[in-house]
Amino acid sequence: MDRECVALLPRVCEVLAESGKSLPDDTSLEKLLDWFTGLAKAGASLLEVCPCLLEFISTVIYNTDADPSVLSFTLKLTGLMAASEDGFKMLKECSILRQAYDIQHWQDAGLWEDPCIRIGWIQGLRSMLQHPMALHFLVETDFTRHLLQLQTDASLFVASAANQVLAHILVFFQPLSSDDVEKKEEKEMRTYACIKAPIAMDTDIEHLAVAMETSHEYIAVTTAISDHLKVSLVPKENAQFHQSLQSLKLLALLLAQAKPPLEDTLLRTVLGSLEALVKAEYSQLTLPLMDVLLTACSHCNTDEHVTDQTVSCLLSSMLDTSKPSDLIQAAAAVLRRGHRDIIHSAKAVGILLLPLDIITGQTLLSTHSEEQRFSVEELLKSKTSCISMLCVSLMNTPQITLMPPDFLPCPPVTVVTAVLSLLRICSGHAPSSSIGSSKTCRNIIGNGKVQRCGLEALTALSTSPGGKEKMSEVFTVLIQYLQNPDSDPTVIQKSYQALVKWMGVCTDISSMRDQLTQDLLEVVKKRMCDMHWEVRDSTVEFLGQLGGVCTSTKPDQVVCVSEALLGCSTVPLLIEALCDSESYVRASTISALAQTLAHSWQQGAAVTQEQTDIVIRLLDILSNDTEGFARRAVVQYFTAWFSSYSSNTLPLSSSSSSLLMKSVHSVLSQGSADLDWEVKLHTLQLAQLLLDKALPGLQGSRLDSDTHTTPPTPSLNNLPHPYAVGSDQAYTLHTHTGAQTHTDPAGEGGCRESMEMDLADAVHSLVEQGVVSALLSGLVDCDRPVGLKACRLLRTLRDTICLQDTPAALATATRVACELPGSGWGREIRKILEKKCDWSKCESEEDDSVCVGVYEALRSLGLDEKLAILTQSSDHVHNSPLSLLQDILSTSDTHTQPGTQPGQEVIVDCY
Repeated sequence: MDRECVALLPRVCEVLAESGKSLPDDTSLEKLLDWFTGLAKAGASLLEVCPCLLEFISTVIYNTDADPSVLSFTLKLTGLMAASEDGFKMLKECSILRQAYDIQHWQDAGLWEDPCIRIGWIQGLRSMLQHPMALHFLVETDFTRHLLQLQTDASLFVASAANQVLAHILVFFQPLSSDDVEKKEEKEMRTYACIKAPIAMDTDIEHLAVAMETSHEYIAVTTAISDHLKVSLVPKENAQFHQSLQSLKLLALLLAQAKPPLEDTLLRTVLGSLEALVKAEYSQLTLPLMDVLLTACSHCNTDEHVTDQTVSCLLSSMLDTSKPSDLIQAAAAVLRRGHRDIIHSAKAVGILLLPLDIITGQTLLSTHSEEQRFSVEELLKSKTSCISMLCVSLMNTPQITLMPPDFLPCPPVTVVTAVLSLLRICSGHAPSSSIGSSKTCRNIIGNGKVQRCGLEALTALSTSPGGKEKMSEVFTVLIQYLQNPDSDPTVIQKSYQALVKWMGVCTDISSMRDQLTQDLLEVVKKRMCDMHWEVRDSTVEFLGQLGGVCTSTKPDQVVCVSEALLGCSTVPLLIEALCDSESYVRASTISALAQTLAHSWQQGAAVTQEQTDIVIRLLDILSNDTEGFARRAVVQYFTAWFSSYSSNTLPLSSSSSSLLMKSVHSVLSQGSADLDWEVKLHTLQLAQLLLDKALPGLQGSRLDSDTHTTPPTPSLNNLPHPYAVGSDQAYTLHTHTGAQTHTDPAGEGGCRESMEMDLADAVHSLVEQGVVSALLSGLVDCDRPVGLKACRLLRTLRDTICLQDTPAALATATRVACELPGSGWGREIRKILEKKCDWSKCESEEDDSVCVGVYEALRSLGLDEKLAILTQSSDHVHNSPLSLLQDILSTSDTHTQPGTQPGQEVIVDCY
């Protein structure tokens, strides 16, 4: 522990122990406990390292006037210190342990009603229970009974914590299984072989005595908890439902972690209560009861055991209940938990498909119980029940269609048909002959919740076996939803998402074109003018996603779906949307334009006047738009554009490339000066791509000879970009092979000369494009993420230049200069350089711009020291135990100052 912390801790303990003292920042106590926990986990003895803690605990537990948060902290700390056997012994000898955890003491003081105290008591006990002595203490004080009472506490946090402790006791101290015993014996035999036999014998006797004592006490605790579960699982009256719920949660928790001996004991004890609970059909307990049964089934080893057979029968009974609402919840639980035996899974599938079968009239089930069908039909006549059951059914249909054929009562394509029929019913388009009772259908016509669930299911069903057979029907239904004036914005959004998903799996572009082109263009134009901005936003997002969907008409021909369906209409629609009044829509539009034009960028198509106008409009948005969303999208647009190029696809004199590179300087200049830190960070991402373009060629141009060893090249990809960065011939530096260098001295000289020119040209290009200025501006930015990224990139640029270890190359590079403005970031950079550079030769006024050598500046900016500070951030100052202790003390001093008014806010700097 830090000496300063050791020196401050006694004073902190005094402050916390003072009566009636509370802290403005209660989380400081949790942070203090975290620190102590870390020390204990590292192997430190808290009582040895922090002896003042013993006096602190002794003082606080007798001071019932102390703040409840401090008392709770003290109980947790006591349990933490008692987690080691030495700490437990010392606390017990000082009579602190029994006093701290004496519930009667806290009840007499009127403090036990405070949940804060009960939580501290439970969590302290949980920390303590790490060794046999703690278990003995638990049994001796009858704390198991208190924990079982707290299991049904009015506070959910207290009840949950009590359940966790009870589960910990049974799982942590449970007897070893036969496999575990064999492994332990083998390990001990290897250990004993290395020491004297008498010592081994003594150790065996000691371990055996402890094991026997622990086993006796463990059996007592297990019996108490098992008997409690047996009695409390079945509620005797409505008031006991909470107790039953908590007992089921505890049982599920135990069964999930218990090994065979404990698991068998628990199941044998509670089996009768579980049977009674299944027969009682309590709807409130259906899901927690299913969790217990499914957890028990997942741990069953064989159906030959009577217990395992009984649990399986109980699960079957849950899937035969007479209450349809409970039935469908139970069936969904089977699929959700991944239960995969053919009997129960097939039954669950049939139950989940039954509401769809009834309402849509599709034959999904070949056999079914007439009684069960009738009860479901009756429940579907209630609107609330109908909507609830259908949503559960729809959420599970995608998973159902992907199950093995033996589990399915019908082909997967039939399920897709049923979902389509249900969506038609919801929109009022279904023929009356294909649906159930009119009363049932009226419950879901126009219902947004069922529509959303149906569209989500339809989206996921795009990958289902046989789904492509229904492609035409899917498109028809989705277009109807998009055309429907009553569809709410979320339904419109999910219709677009489903449409994109199904288009992505469509292999016949001609059939899609014939069916969709006219209707889709009309509905998109209509929705682009919708009064709801959410609909306009979803529409432009759809157009962008459509631009990214490609399909093959021939094995060697890829077609963009957007071009095939909407022709040349997409870009004009998006250009118009750039003027939308809502900033979210403008930002989505810019992203959609990037997705739409990506195909032409990758193909190196000639620039059009339309694209030129887009660039002008985007640069105007970057400089004038009042919202950061749109400005961020602009920078990302140019970043995506730049990323699309590679030497394999672009000719040297591409007009599109020329337009892009002419725009780069403006984007870097405006983006680096933006007020939004995310805009600046995206701008640095673009600068990084330009560096990646310019510098790799230089690193490959080094002479590959035996006398020159190439050091590792610093990576420029600190933040990976979603697109691969290729090499553009117009901006890639020349490289030379090692073979030429070895065989031709004249060639070697030519290579060196070319390398020197490459280096100078690369640095000069980066200056001209505005990359260096953007990086220098970012280096002194007030936003740490911006400064950190700029510093890393500048450091990489500096190190890459240093790799050119020939004096001539460096001399050539140092001649490249960069202009620093006289104000703003330029002035800050000049202040840094003035400390290490000779500026006497520069006779300019303070507000005048000056030129400085790039390499000279990179060497003099102290980038390594700057990076260390930025990487370390402020955590090393504020996020530390020392800072925490100082904050607690400063808070106390503020409270005691005469000038502090009652109720005055005290600001603390706790991490």
